[in-house]
Amino acid sequence: MQEIVEVDSDRPQQRILVFDAPVRVFHWLLAGAFITAFALANLANEHGNGFIAHMLLGMVIVFMVILRVVWGFVGSRYARFGSFLFGPRETASYMSGAIGRAQTRQYVGHNPGSAWAILAMLLLFLGLGITGLMNARGSEAAEEVHEVLAWSVAIIAAIHVAGVILHVVRRKENIVASMVHGHKQGSPAAAIGTPRRWAAVAFVLMTALWAYALVDGYDRTTQSLTVPLTGTTLQLGEEEDNEAHIAPENRRDQDHD
Repeated sequence: MQEIVEVDSDRPQQRILVFDAPVRVFHWLLAGAFITAFALANLANEHGNGFIAHMLLGMVIVFMVILRVVWGFVGSRYARFGSFLFGPRETASYMSGAIGRAQTRQYVGHNPGSAWAILAMLLLFLGLGITGLMNARGSEAAEEVHEVLAWSVAIIAAIHVAGVILHVVRRKENIVASMVHGHKQGSPAAAIGTPRRWAAVAFVLMTALWAYALVDGYDRTTQSLTVPLTGTTLQLGEEEDNEAHIAPENRRDQDHD
């Protein structure tokens, strides 16, 4: 179980660095990518280019999540999953205090509610990637599970946002801004050393290269994708009928043959 890091009111408080750059960049890129992919899935024509964009964006999201999982083991103090593991009693105490009017602990890193929401969404995103891949291979059952997982992420994200708003209003602590600049109030001993900007740059570059490789590997004529690194071919849409592109006179010649 993790060591709980909370604000100690008996010690001098100051503005300290808590969230490193990779965590903050991932947070906002993932939020934007999921909102876009979710909107495309529900608004775009299932056989149109918008839905193809949804599937390609989904693969980018899974790639980002994989990078975040790696960073969860090698990143800075509050980026590591070890700081996310709160016990049932601590979680229940936090939730009851957040919903009621009892004073709850003020955490330097993620609080129990946010921590478990993040872990749940990461797992669901990986599930979305697996079911999306199975759907591209023709599994209708996977398509239904994929939709359930997508709505589960949307619901958890909505609850998470509501919790953040409640926290900001009741605690007068702008944790939204903290996920932009990375700073919170706390003891100097609780701060992380550096923002790890180099890792954030590497994260963005790798994600951009992966997105480019996906677009480059997509064939609009057949609506198929050659997955980078693996060489696997996925059918993302209905393959166009090649006979529609054959001139009428040539089609008659083929019929006579």
